Amino acid sequence: MTPGGAVLRRTVAFTLLYGAALVVGRLDMVGGTVLGLMWPAAGVGTVWLLVQRHERSRWLDALMLAAAAFTVNLMTGASPWLSAAFTAANLGQSLVFLRVFARLCPDLWNAPGLGSFDRVRHLWGLLAASLAGALLGALVGSAALGTVTGQWSSLGGTVWMARNLVSIVMITALCLRLGRLRAPRPRDRPRPGRRAVRDALGRVPGRRIAELFLLLTVSVVAYAVTFRLMHDLPLAFLLVTVTVWAAVRFSTTFVTVHDFVLGTAAIVFTLYGTGPFALIADPTARVLVAQVFVGMVAVIGLALALNRDEREALARRLAAAEREASAQAETLSAIVESMHDGLAVIDAEGRFVMRNPAAHRMLDPTGPPDTVDAYDLSHPDGTPIGREQLPYMLALAGHEVRGMDVLVHGPGRAGNRMLSVSATRLPDERAAVVVFHDVTEERRHRDELAAFAGVVAHDLLNPLTTIDGWTQVLAGAGSQAAGDDGTAGVGECVTRIRQASSRMRELIQDLLAHTTARDAPIEPVPIDLGPITREVAAARGDHSAGQDDGRAPVFHIGELDAVRADRALLRQLLDNLIGNAVKYTAEGERPEITVTSAADRPGWVRVEVADRGIGIPPGQHEMIFERFHRAHPGGPHGGSGLGLAICKHIVERHGGGIGVEDNPGGGSRFHFTLPAADVPDPRIPRPPRSP
Repeated sequence: MTPGGAVLRRTVAFTLLYGAALVVGRLDMVGGTVLGLMWPAAGVGTVWLLVQRHERSRWLDALMLAAAAFTVNLMTGASPWLSAAFTAANLGQSLVFLRVFARLCPDLWNAPGLGSFDRVRHLWGLLAASLAGALLGALVGSAALGTVTGQWSSLGGTVWMARNLVSIVMITALCLRLGRLRAPRPRDRPRPGRRAVRDALGRVPGRRIAELFLLLTVSVVAYAVTFRLMHDLPLAFLLVTVTVWAAVRFSTTFVTVHDFVLGTAAIVFTLYGTGPFALIADPTARVLVAQVFVGMVAVIGLALALNRDEREALARRLAAAEREASAQAETLSAIVESMHDGLAVIDAEGRFVMRNPAAHRMLDPTGPPDTVDAYDLSHPDGTPIGREQLPYMLALAGHEVRGMDVLVHGPGRAGNRMLSVSATRLPDERAAVVVFHDVTEERRHRDELAAFAGVVAHDLLNPLTTIDGWTQVLAGAGSQAAGDDGTAGVGECVTRIRQASSRMRELIQDLLAHTTARDAPIEPVPIDLGPITREVAAARGDHSAGQDDGRAPVFHIGELDAVRADRALLRQLLDNLIGNAVKYTAEGERPEITVTSAADRPGWVRVEVADRGIGIPPGQHEMIFERFHRAHPGGPHGGSGLGLAICKHIVERHGGGIGVEDNPGGGSRFHFTLPAADVPDPRIPRPPRSP
């Protein structure tokens, strides 16, 4: 079956069904008036265009609807003019319904098929769209009727609107709910087989089945008594209890069918002159009261059932979320329990909110282990850590703590342990997550390696000193020999030896400086940047002047702020940056260096060292801080490639950052940040060491 053929068959079926609904409505005359007690064509026409809304034939369907309405009205006694007016009223109310329904219920409108009519807001959208369409149909139809027959009245227009409104709501709601049963299931949810259905039905409690039969029996008896046996008594209001019972206890689809069947029964009883509504003498008022009753029953039943469905769906989602959260919590707990690194959550008072077993193994408290105060903590050099400088307190104060070395003194089974601690403040919590890794063996091996490297470097410097001394003697002897026989070969060889020795000495000294900048303990103290910068600048100026090349640098040193740093490392940092600025200057040019500072973020000072040198090649502004990287290899400017790596380690050990950018007009502009002198933090958390 082709899709086009199926659409055409639906169009033909809806045309026949709509024509039959028109005939029923036209033949159902009350009191000899043109106004029928029911108008199922309003609901059928709306469902017709709603089902075909996404098909290419939707305009053909609208045309067929209009043709069927005009033909049936004409065949059942209406004049051509009235038939045209009634056709316009029926088609207009369906089109207005679709427009409003698409705006209020876009999820149903855009869904394949009829969507999922399962929310209370869908009911309110259906009511609003039905009211808009019925209002237009009533205005057009009753106005045409009044113009031709003179039978127009405000009550008649109200009855017209109520009749069409109830028809659209009941029939559309019924089709929307029944359409869900034919909706395609996802591939991962195949339709159950007969055995699965039998098993599912077998699990339905017998009391529920008995309640269903009891409800159906009570419904039939209640409507028979109200509309047939005791029809002269106003007992219709009692029938609402049956609808409430069904809505509270059974599915929404069942409630929709239940309301439709009982509402149709009430209309049929009234049509045949039985029931409390048939006693109303005025035919127009009789239609209005009957439609209001049927509409009230339908809306009450749907509202209660859909509201219950939403609550149950919400409860299911909540239960599923709880199960998922519980599963995630169990998984997270298993991960935390199996971690080899210690994990703890510490509140602002220093109490442990939680700890994993690894934390218990690494720590050996000297008192009650419920608070951080129970542990004897110090810096790697043995200096006690004040409460405000503990990692979790730094994190709560907004500082970033990454890889801070903390020495834990434990006289018990753990002994002294070196822990690398990182801490992060929890969002919206007065607590911090602290992760610590036992680096005792790593630090011991590193210290041994650093000590070995220092000894080797020191031992290498001694023979270098000897080589330098004997090179000088050899140079003197070479000069004398050159004066005797005019030979300069010995002097050239000696010069090369001295240059190689000088490069080797510089490399060894840079390696020692790199190790010191990376691993040596730091003692941050308040330092005025001005004097120490001028001292370094003067030393570099004297060194350049001593070379007698006419390139004595020019320094512009501004008003510099005070910082908190290790004095020796700060001097080395400034010396490296200023030395590079002097060194990397074009041949024949006079170095010009500018040093300034300014407040950065709160508690930090930004220092800039700008020069007018040869600059940095594009794409190497980040790479120059790597070890042994040289931006100008093979040029006249020698070096080990460790100077800027040393600067980076020094700045990072103080918690700051370093970078470089091109200086407008030529040269480079290095900048770094250090803590301000007034920061109440005598120890700076050490960042993780680069590999």
